[in-house]
Amino acid sequence: WIISKLNSLVKEVEADFAAYEPTRATRKVQAFVSDHLSNWYVRLCRRRFWKGEKNADKIAAYQTLYDCMITVAKLMAPVAPFFADFLYRNLNNITKQEPFESVHLADYPVYSEDLIDANLEQRMDYAQRISSLVLSLRKKEKIRVRQPLGKILLPILDESFKTQVEGVKDLVLSEVNVKEIEYITDTAGFVKKKIKPNFKTLGRKLGKQMKAVAAKINAFDQDDINNIERNKGCEIDLDGQMVQLTLEDFLITSEDIPGWQVAQDGELTVALDVHMNETLVAEGMARELVNRIQNIRKDQDFNVTDRINLTMKKHDKMADALRLYKDYICNEVLATSFDVVEDLESGVDVQLVDDVVVKMKVFLS
Repeated sequence: WIISKLNSLVKEVEADFAAYEPTRATRKVQAFVSDHLSNWYVRLCRRRFWKGEKNADKIAAYQTLYDCMITVAKLMAPVAPFFADFLYRNLNNITKQEPFESVHLADYPVYSEDLIDANLEQRMDYAQRISSLVLSLRKKEKIRVRQPLGKILLPILDESFKTQVEGVKDLVLSEVNVKEIEYITDTAGFVKKKIKPNFKTLGRKLGKQMKAVAAKINAFDQDDINNIERNKGCEIDLDGQMVQLTLEDFLITSEDIPGWQVAQDGELTVALDVHMNETLVAEGMARELVNRIQNIRKDQDFNVTDRINLTMKKHDKMADALRLYKDYICNEVLATSFDVVEDLESGVDVQLVDDVVVKMKVFLS
């Protein structure tokens, strides 16, 4: 995916420079590095980078990152000459893959149409946008990311939408810590949407006709809104004259449903089930405990592969978490044993959530 995005970037930046649009080109490079390379590829590949053994998968992850960075250095060279040269030299002086002393002497990148996969890029775009919407809803409701939730509802946009999302389903669920995705085709009885005219764009486009068009827009029902989202716009008959409108000419919002939170990004709508049962709460507590134990391991300078023993003072609010997820906790923190005792004289106080503090002792096996 990232190689496809990189080749698309080279193609678009080359076209922008050819059209004397350096600002547009630079913004695309910035978006690639920030949104796709750093916040998505590098973050999702952390386990590949940190693997102890130097296997083919780890090498491929580093080589892909190297190709992206060396290409970005060349793309940004015309507009950021000094930093681009600094980045290029730091990379190429180590690998010696190119015989050039400076990025400004190197060949400009050439994209390969064969490496551009539009369907793959769309799948990952859906994954990024759905994840972003769900995480924004978590933040709005002040629900921790480590707290699992039950379900996401996704209204189906078109015939290919479900297939595309299914291709990245596991990635999305892992990113947002939700158990399942459910697709719905008829949103009229579930997701209620409102539509308003975007006077900012309509004023420039229609002038004096704006008020008449706005009145028609305010009369649209749920089916009209769904058709606008599906077709990326609509035509309006204004006294025999057909006026073509696009999505940017409308302000579409979704109403929250009891027990659910709804967010929207363009044509994409996500509904998140914020109800938590006892099992979900217990898993959330287990995940929080794993995080705190990992921090203790780090503070005590344990090696990544060190096996440990755990002893914890009994706490009522941890009973379900230990009953259901004790094995999960031990596997995650490499614990050989996990004992729960009535009293613990020595140890550390571990702050979890909702003012829950447990006393623990963590030591090497």
